[in-house]
Amino acid sequence: MKAAFLLLLLVPLAFAARFQDEEYHYFFSRFVNQFERDYSLAEFTSRFAIFKAKFDFIHEHNEKNLGYTLGVNQFSDWTSDEFDAYLTKFPRPQAVKAPHTHVVGAADASVDWRTKNAVTPVKNQGMCGSCWAFSTIGSVEGAHAIATGKLVSLSEQNLVDCDKTDNGCNGGLMDNAFEFIVKNGGIDTEECYPYEARDDTCRFKSSCIGATITSHADVPKNDDSAMMSAVTQQPVSIAIYAAGSTFQGYSGGIYDDPNCYSDESHLDHGVLLVGYGSEGGKDFYLVKNSWGATWGDNGYIRLARGGGRNMCGLLDMASYPIV
Repeated sequence: MKAAFLLLLLVPLAFAARFQDEEYHYFFSRFVNQFERDYSLAEFTSRFAIFKAKFDFIHEHNEKNLGYTLGVNQFSDWTSDEFDAYLTKFPRPQAVKAPHTHVVGAADASVDWRTKNAVTPVKNQGMCGSCWAFSTIGSVEGAHAIATGKLVSLSEQNLVDCDKTDNGCNGGLMDNAFEFIVKNGGIDTEECYPYEARDDTCRFKSSCIGATITSHADVPKNDDSAMMSAVTQQPVSIAIYAAGSTFQGYSGGIYDDPNCYSDESHLDHGVLLVGYGSEGGKDFYLVKNSWGATWGDNGYIRLARGGGRNMCGLLDMASYPIV
């Protein structure tokens, strides 16, 4: 369904500068059906206006052939203020400093932990500011799989409900969450403690523990060599700036937007770095998001790497668990 819809969108985008009202209504109706929107009459009018503006923005961007494309996704009827409110600003003063700093070692030419059975399918945080939990859990899933040979889907909800240093659906930090897992003696499985996309009471069960860690380490800031070395060993939790309009609408290619903030003060979203590589002479980092498979390239984004870039601040706050 998604592939067919995107193909349907890209064909007219390539040939028309603007669309007729009936065309906008057609694509909007497809969007409404795909994402199961249920508007009041008044809201329908305002959401349709937002969608039309986003649709034109997508067209205008893709026509520039900048090396990455935009497309319709679940955020295509949101205002920029709504999207910004959805993201999490990281409360750094409360962060637990990692007891270890990554020791830079050799880095492979390319890495993709998905091909090594160390990455679970893309998940969806829903309407809950729990990206920090998904980033943390993703890196623990990876570390556990590498250490044991068994990929186990672990519980983000366990962190949302039980990690009181962080703030559940109102945000948190990956380092804090790693520290919680260490002190808690482990983290439950997703099967035993499923995700609810809301704050709830803590129901951790030691009998349901799916993985444990002993510590965590930070990756030195603004250091591509250190980051590549770390990701050669295992998936890494990172923070990025994700509020930009092109990031919101990303659908494929190597994302290289000079307007995506690279300073630490703008970090607003936790994600999982699962590899890096090159394509067509351009280097990239491979990132797993937590907005479901309808966003991005089946839930992933490739961020431009090297050349002095710190695309969207991905090198500013990176850490990983130690099993």
